[in-house]
Amino acid sequence: MSDPDDKPKSHGRLSMRASLKPRDLIEEPRLVKGAFTAKIITLFPEAFPGTLGLSLTGKALDFGLWQLETIDLRDFGQGKHRNVDDTPAGGGAGMVLRPDVVDAAFRHARQGTPVDRARWPVVYLSPRGNPFSQDTARRFAAAEGITLLCGRFEGVDQRVLDHHQVEEVSLGDFVLTGGEIAAQAMLDATVRLLPGVLGNAASTEEESFSDGLLEHPQYTRPATWEGQDIPAILQSGNHGEIAKWRREQSETLTRARRPDLWAKRK
Repeated sequence: MSDPDDKPKSHGRLSMRASLKPRDLIEEPRLVKGAFTAKIITLFPEAFPGTLGLSLTGKALDFGLWQLETIDLRDFGQGKHRNVDDTPAGGGAGMVLRPDVVDAAFRHARQGTPVDRARWPVVYLSPRGNPFSQDTARRFAAAEGITLLCGRFEGVDQRVLDHHQVEEVSLGDFVLTGGEIAAQAMLDATVRLLPGVLGNAASTEEESFSDGLLEHPQYTRPATWEGQDIPAILQSGNHGEIAKWRREQSETLTRARRPDLWAKRK
């Protein structure tokens, strides 16, 4: 029997330890060969998995349908205090992430990953980036994995972004204190599209933005609630008419709430 104070010994990818206590088979994430891998470069690795560890994305993580690796940017900091930032050239408020620090983190993250950005996007979460959309999520989900840089302070030295051909993506027209929340949102949208994550694949085909339209209204039991009835068509059993009604509702909602999306369709 092993000494309880013994440290676990590394065996390649897995760490093992003898124990008298029965082990939950899903206590530790399983490893599925070729699973989509997300590498997150951040000053706050403790922020992950966060909400990604819950519900469907969390179960998929446990079962190895995707993998998450956090890379602490502070590990690549300079000097005794592990500095990662400096004052902006030309003056101005705030601080900017240093190119040498970010470069070292990118080089660490790219080990074992394809050079082709279509197979492995490298993304900086930035309010000045291209807007994130369902199409972006589909593109990310079709890749083998992704590296996400969570920014802080006033931004990142442009030279390192150019050098590593980093794609800038924005969650929306607002500013966050850092990229961690945006990274979780983008990964949630991406991971749910991976094979096997959702129990019903049709769910992703019928929801908002799947065909450039907002999703139709949804109803469930009870049939009457607070004096309001479920639309009769939904209880008719006529699936052709139901599909037609849902399509009309989606088009009406899109025209009213998202004229920009409607204009693209036209």
